[in-house]
Amino acid sequence: MTNEELSIFHLVTNASFVVQFVMVTLLSASIISWTFIFSKKKELKQAFFVADDFEDEFWSGAELTKLYKKLAASNFTPEGIEKIFLAGYKEFSRMTQKGGVDPEIQVESAQRVMRIELNRELDRLEESLPFLATVGSISPYIGLFGTVWGIMNSFMALGDVKHATLANVAPGIAEALIATAIGLFAAIPAVVAYNRFSTRLDRLTARYELFLDEFVVLLQRQAHK
Repeated sequence: MTNEELSIFHLVTNASFVVQFVMVTLLSASIISWTFIFSKKKELKQAFFVADDFEDEFWSGAELTKLYKKLAASNFTPEGIEKIFLAGYKEFSRMTQKGGVDPEIQVESAQRVMRIELNRELDRLEESLPFLATVGSISPYIGLFGTVWGIMNSFMALGDVKHATLANVAPGIAEALIATAIGLFAAIPAVVAYNRFSTRLDRLTARYELFLDEFVVLLQRQAHK
């Protein structure tokens, strides 16, 4: 048995169909996971940047009507917290223009619209996280299945050999263990990324919730003037 026969490339190309299928599946899952990881990292970074920029302007004492018109007329598509503000103030203005509407109803309507927009934003930001969680949880088991299958085939092949030696089973066991290694390679980054993104998303959610509550207080003051 030469070193070439135990090279990773040789072991993969000579593995059984089932083991190869497991490897391809895990590699595909890993590639998709990394695509989602880079995309989600950029998306959350942008969401925090927009929140920082908007809140600085919002709490600087800017008039709400001017801020609304500025965002509504902007060449850039509103994101995250901006959408929540625009939805709430638009609904509040619409209810105010009707005339004769109870102030509490005006505020409750705006709050309800903002809550809907908040949930939409969170749903958008949570996209791909379930996939990362799935890859992180099942990849090791898929890899283990490939390993068990490969080892089983190696020992079954010993039935035709009079004198079984380590050299007879080493390639089969080695190729089978590669499946477990690929499973861990796919799972570990997915788990780390999922935990990281979940934490950042929880922070962003709390921030959106706090802004929504504070904005409702401002609308209540304005409605009762």
